[in-house]
Amino acid sequence: MTTTNTLHIRQLIAEASQQDAKDNCLVRFAAAQLPHLHHTIKIPGDAPEAALAQFITQYIEHVPDFLEALTALMQEAEIYEQGQAFMTIAEDFFISPPELVNGHTGLVALLDEAYLSHRMIEEVNDRIQLACGTPLSPMDMSLSNIVVHALLGEEFANQLDLAVHYAIEALFYQGGALSSPNCSRYLNEHKDNRWADVLQKWPCLAGDASISLDVEGWFGG
Repeated sequence: MTTTNTLHIRQLIAEASQQDAKDNCLVRFAAAQLPHLHHTIKIPGDAPEAALAQFITQYIEHVPDFLEALTALMQEAEIYEQGQAFMTIAEDFFISPPELVNGHTGLVALLDEAYLSHRMIEEVNDRIQLACGTPLSPMDMSLSNIVVHALLGEEFANQLDLAVHYAIEALFYQGGALSSPNCSRYLNEHKDNRWADVLQKWPCLAGDASISLDVEGWFGG
């Protein structure tokens, strides 16, 4: 379901893509990062900088796709009222990021915001998985997030992770996040990982698997 916020996010991405088409900033960023990536991150193909730039683009574009799909999923399950708070935080991380996010242009600038949004969803999923035995959605972006963490640099990425941590702590402080009969029913229905119907409707909820590059294949022994 398209919302005003996701339309805004898509507009930001479109404008950043247009800028990158002019100055090729994303490919230059990818090329500069390649020598500094951990040796276990394997970039496929004969043009690794282009492959990495494609991965970054898809990672960023996945944010509004996922937010729209999850909104529709929660509304269909009649649990959007309970999930709206963390959805708003994930959107705000992209639209109005913390002050520590700055200094870049084009899609490279949006990589910080995308990381915040993806990490927010990852942490919410982990919290609900721990409490209820099943995540809110089948999406798992953990491998992609590891790659982006490396691209952003340990110190800066850790600052972003801390911002997510504080947001999560505030969200779950009262202990009532996603607590309702409808939420209980929804989570119980998916405890046995019966996500096939959900993934058929919203393929982007597959997370890492919905990004065309084989991210898992980047990690060698």
